[in-house]
Amino acid sequence: MNGYAERRDRLLAAFAVRGRGPIGLAKDTSNLFRDRAKASKRLLDVRAFNHVLALDNAGGWVEAEGMTSYEDLAAGTLASGVMPAVVPQLKTITLGGAAAGVGIEASSFKYGLVHESLLSMDVLTGDGRVRTCTPDNEHSDLFFGFPNSYGTLGYALKLRARTVRVKPSVELRHRRFSDAQAFFGAMNEACSTSVDFVDGVAFGRRDMVLNTGRFLDSTPYLSDYSFEKIFYRSIRERELDYLSTRDFIWRWDTDWFWCSKNVGAQVPWIRRLYGREHLGSRTFQKVMRWNSRWGITRLLDRIRGGHAESVIQDVDIPLENAAAFLDSFQREIGIAPVWTCPIRASAAAERCSLYPMRAHQLYVNFGFWDVLRRPRPMPAGHFNRVIEREVERLGGIKSLYSESYYSREQFWRTYGGEAYRALKARYDPEGNFPDLYEKCVLRC
Repeated sequence: MNGYAERRDRLLAAFAVRGRGPIGLAKDTSNLFRDRAKASKRLLDVRAFNHVLALDNAGGWVEAEGMTSYEDLAAGTLASGVMPAVVPQLKTITLGGAAAGVGIEASSFKYGLVHESLLSMDVLTGDGRVRTCTPDNEHSDLFFGFPNSYGTLGYALKLRARTVRVKPSVELRHRRFSDAQAFFGAMNEACSTSVDFVDGVAFGRRDMVLNTGRFLDSTPYLSDYSFEKIFYRSIRERELDYLSTRDFIWRWDTDWFWCSKNVGAQVPWIRRLYGREHLGSRTFQKVMRWNSRWGITRLLDRIRGGHAESVIQDVDIPLENAAAFLDSFQREIGIAPVWTCPIRASAAAERCSLYPMRAHQLYVNFGFWDVLRRPRPMPAGHFNRVIEREVERLGGIKSLYSESYYSREQFWRTYGGEAYRALKARYDPEGNFPDLYEKCVLRC
């Protein structure tokens, strides 16, 4: 904790040095999927804030700095027989990033989104002060307003998150469905049982798999999907499987769900060239950033002509409308596979002003990540706009880590415009951090 205090004080001193442009972060990783317009910024180097600070098994919490990756956070807690209540799927996601964005995993039907498992935060706000925020102190408005703020209200330097006890391994059961109503009905039922994890994958209109997991002390065998075997393929091939708890937590990371196909990593001989140590989201992100920097894909798309559009989104839909969303998505968009994950919104979910969800409501997260290409030109963001309209029609809400096309009026109607303006006035009155709409929609 002394080290944290020293790092905090150095950052405050750097913050006080006036420069030109809004403030941004100097860091090594990002899980945002939207290119930003080049602009002059004052960069704060927060890379040193990557330490696990304290673990209290009796109290059921872990405290860590904002740039601590979930890979390191999970490793530190698993050694003591616990894990963060919600561990997002990719190793490079940071605790602070999941708090400022929207983090989810297969335990979310029990514990909600990542920010619903947080107990307190130290936030560097736009006025150059560090506020300790809890659900019931004088900065509770910032505690509940921080989720989905994406660094436009401040940066989380230290966070305390709830932990849960684990066992050494996880038993996985996979059930196949050919009807969406039956699939989501079974998902709803699973969320009322004693299992520890629930998620699913829609491979097509009549091909869905529901996955449930429960902790075990011992297993007859352990599967390994960290190298030659590919996890998402296994769920259609077997009804029962066993993983170590660590391998279960990172089951999606090795192939970035299934997006490793875009960098050739599902071709057996190319996969072996990558090697076990280079398979995973960290490597694939570097490839993606390199491509974005040099514009190789954009050049090829211009040569091919027509319309190319990234459709990389996560949306949360009330359970009763999940089948309707999947049907319209498969009809209008046609991307597959699609990840599905239930979320039980907590009693405090309605207080999260920038990402409001109905308390105690069961939602289904749909994650889909691909590029759509059509032979004829189409308006920019055509398919993403179709999705945004359908999400609004069905009473859902969309994460903002990727491209968005909302009008300013619609955006603030959805994402708590009045509350956001009040938070900005209190914690960033000089506008040192960018505006949420300008950052997430205009990509400023």
